[in-house]
Amino acid sequence: MSLGEIIRHRREQLGLTQERLASAAGISKPYLSHIETGKAKNPPADRILRAMEKAMGLERGTLTRIAHLARTPSDVRAERELLEAEVTRLRGVLRELMRGHGRRGRGLNLAKLIPSPKAAGNTVAISAGRIVPVINRVSAGYPEHFTDLDYPPSVADEYIRCVDVHDSQAFAARVVGDSMEPVYHEGDVVVFSPNTPARNGDDCFVRFADEGGTTFKRFYRDDDATIRLQPLNNKYPAEVYDRQKIDGLWPAVLRIERVRRPPSHSP
Repeated sequence: MSLGEIIRHRREQLGLTQERLASAAGISKPYLSHIETGKAKNPPADRILRAMEKAMGLERGTLTRIAHLARTPSDVRAERELLEAEVTRLRGVLRELMRGHGRRGRGLNLAKLIPSPKAAGNTVAISAGRIVPVINRVSAGYPEHFTDLDYPPSVADEYIRCVDVHDSQAFAARVVGDSMEPVYHEGDVVVFSPNTPARNGDDCFVRFADEGGTTFKRFYRDDDATIRLQPLNNKYPAEVYDRQKIDGLWPAVLRIERVRRPPSHSP
């Protein structure tokens, strides 16, 4: 819940009117109303929140901590949330360690808690997931121009948190078109890993050297000179390109599929 929702919920729980709480906090009723509905541009001052905490019997710091977090820049807040999630996961691992230690005659299978580095091919850290930028949509049809935030991506309007993605340059894109159906549908979010070498049969984000066009296709290298881009939808033909016309081949490593799709508007 937001700060305003917490205040309103606690006030109503205690049967306090807005007039009473506003008076106790030394503010006007309209201002309290704006706080509760989220219309106030910034969180109230700490002295106001401390007065509300006292009037509503809340532990000191309950509201001020939330307000301080709300004032924190979004990038710092995201980093804090990531660290909190990692700490929570580590605590879970420690709980399992303690349970395993207390079981007579039973060892603890750490492989179930922490993935094996040998299986992954490199060292795997315990993580709540990497924050991945979502760039413009990638066409699962014919190549389209797009703005990719001056790759490698660093700033985006939208981010998603992905578990088991360890590439620091990973990025995501929304699928447009139907050429990769039935595996990928329009609106699905696909995460790509530029630092993972593309192999024959990988579904790849493809960047063309000429004018920076992009597409999303299954990739095959039939010989050293050419690359075949194969749609998964049978109604679209495969296309063969000279290797020099392809500027980038970045394999998909994760798909976030929409479970409930919007209704069709076709007659």
